[in-house]
Amino acid sequence: MATTSARTLKLLSIFGIGATLTAEELATRLGASVRTVRRDIDTLRDLGYEIEAVRGAGGGYRLGRATRLPPVVFDEDQAVAAAVALQTVPALLSGIRENATRALATLHQAMPARSRLHAEAFTVLPARNYWEFPAPPIDADIVRAVGSAINRQHLVRVDYSGDGEPVTLTLEPHDLVVWAARWYLVAFDPDADRWRAMRVDRIQAHLPTHTPFDRRDIPHVDPVVFVMTAHDRGDAAAEWPCRGSAVLALPASTVARFAPGGSTVEYRTETTCRLTLGAWSWPGLAGLILTFDADITDIEPAELRQALHSLRTRISRGLGSATPPRPGW
Repeated sequence: MATTSARTLKLLSIFGIGATLTAEELATRLGASVRTVRRDIDTLRDLGYEIEAVRGAGGGYRLGRATRLPPVVFDEDQAVAAAVALQTVPALLSGIRENATRALATLHQAMPARSRLHAEAFTVLPARNYWEFPAPPIDADIVRAVGSAINRQHLVRVDYSGDGEPVTLTLEPHDLVVWAARWYLVAFDPDADRWRAMRVDRIQAHLPTHTPFDRRDIPHVDPVVFVMTAHDRGDAAAEWPCRGSAVLALPASTVARFAPGGSTVEYRTETTCRLTLGAWSWPGLAGLILTFDADITDIEPAELRQALHSLRTRISRGLGSATPPRPGW
């Protein structure tokens, strides 16, 4: 019986690669007869796994979608990955902590000692990066509603609170992107004839529309790149002790990609934009702006201008006292 169970689990692992394999190929991999393979397939079906028989040239057996939740089999690396994901997901989604905790406890109980030790090595504690201001955890119901519309390719109707009053939009949802600890929806707005990168924490979804749409080609091909370079993705300047802005001689898409969390980028021209950000001190804020290595103008407020003057004085003093390089260096 133990040998049969081990062979059946191995068969399930083989099906997990997603390929369609003949009974003869499966028998070779398992070191068993074709008759035994077919009996093991029947066992998996009894457990709730949808093993499909594919006819014709290139046919065989493959793993389909189950009609009920069957037992799940992980190898060691998969179990560790699932444990890490279950620990981190409450930081991104609200209303899911209890379920994630129960799932993690179930997974730990099923793990052999070695796997459990590996998973515990990845135990994570919440820590704050003082240059990033992630949004609060997203309501899991909103992610579920938007994600369902994406998977079904159905229009989604939402109330969105951006910079001003909330507006009601009907969108073609394409992808969800998590970047810099924030959730974004990549969607096409047919009424405005434009693509949007929208903060999911500012979305309230209406009832499902059940109206299908055809997918479009996303700008930059990659939805992640689109979000990273979208200057109007709905970010807001975080509260800092010191906050200022300057016009940079760089495109808004370039600055948006590298701007610290909790900053905003305002499009000015094709080659300039205004960056608003904060820091714990005015010299620190000045240093952040200088990291963009671009000409800056229209610097506000006066404290930021003074900090830049001070940095220039210190740098000039340091360069003046530096030992000149030897000829030929």
